[in-house]
Amino acid sequence: MEKIEKALNYIKKYGLYPEVPVVSSPHAPETIVNGKKVLLFATNNYLGLMHDERVVTAAIEGVKKWGIGNGSARLLTGNIKIHQQLEEKIAGFKHREAGITFVSGYMANLGAIPAIVNFFKPSISSLLRGKIERDKNTIVFSDEYNHASIIAGIRLSGVQKEIYKHTDVDDLRNKLIKYSIKTRKIIITDGVFSMDGDIAPLPDILDLAKKYNALVYLDDAHATGILGKNGRGIEDYFGIDNGVDVVMGTFTKAFGGVGGFVAGSKILIDYLKISSDSFIFTAPIAPPVVYGLMKAIEIVEKEPWRRKKLLENTEYLRNRLKELNFDTGTSNTQIIPIIIGDEKKSIMVSRFLLEKNIFIPVARWPAVPQKQARLRTTLMCDHTFEQIDCLVSTLVEIRKKIKF
Repeated sequence: MEKIEKALNYIKKYGLYPEVPVVSSPHAPETIVNGKKVLLFATNNYLGLMHDERVVTAAIEGVKKWGIGNGSARLLTGNIKIHQQLEEKIAGFKHREAGITFVSGYMANLGAIPAIVNFFKPSISSLLRGKIERDKNTIVFSDEYNHASIIAGIRLSGVQKEIYKHTDVDDLRNKLIKYSIKTRKIIITDGVFSMDGDIAPLPDILDLAKKYNALVYLDDAHATGILGKNGRGIEDYFGIDNGVDVVMGTFTKAFGGVGGFVAGSKILIDYLKISSDSFIFTAPIAPPVVYGLMKAIEIVEKEPWRRKKLLENTEYLRNRLKELNFDTGTSNTQIIPIIIGDEKKSIMVSRFLLEKNIFIPVARWPAVPQKQARLRTTLMCDHTFEQIDCLVSTLVEIRKKIKF
């Protein structure tokens, strides 16, 4: 414990320990943070469904029928019917044959990636000896800005990896060329990158995958329910139907709940059910949340105005920030970073904003590269242009005091 205390003191001494505010009302454009009403630009509740009355009513029905828990993992206590219905619903939403759900998006990547990358090697003799052999003749190609859960999943798999430059198709091609046709290759990428808000060049990635015989694993967490004509994610955004081999996502963003999923072929999903540790050894999403998610998916499908208004808000804020020479990087989605660079200066700006009743957190190393600290701004469909104008004018006021 002495070493832990020493490390903690060091982090606090240099101002790197995060000050986590206390939120005492549901995420909405106006939210109670640290006891006062603020404008919130710091939530993934993009479509405002976290506290939608219809979603809450459905969750209450789930509480009344099932209580608040599951009892144990599904392989031990059986499937609650509503879990199967949720998996069928999200698979249909993603135009896939089948789906599997996990207690969180992080656990989805942590379970699915090692299982797919480091797959079982069929061997009767090893099974008779009570051992499981795995085929490790696999190379993973991962975008350098992929989410921490993807990085953790790859690390857990224990196979060789190649990190290609962020959204750089030429660099990905050069790395794919290095390996023989006999080597099993898997390209893993976020759809929308969570700290930069930009979109992966999926059509080019799919072309390379076809040319070099690689599988494609897509983390579509921040695009699901938002992007594309029907809100199905970045495949829909690019006009691609069922293009990637494995699509992962979460229920925590557009659907306003919590949980993760993987959708794909029935063979893939059947395999994950007996190979993903975070599915086998963990209790599933709580039944009340599942009830709420079923209703949330229906609302997303029936009310496209939500994603349209979200994207209108996004375009409005990004244009205003660019007009005033704020650095928004390469963002073209509802995640808009305001890149400041210096970590301590970024923290100061965030604190000044909170004093002005606007809450936006700081994203800093290791979440982003060093000297790339930023305000990670996110929008909801419920934000008004007036609220966005208030944010912009306050940023301009603060910039006069703190040059950034």
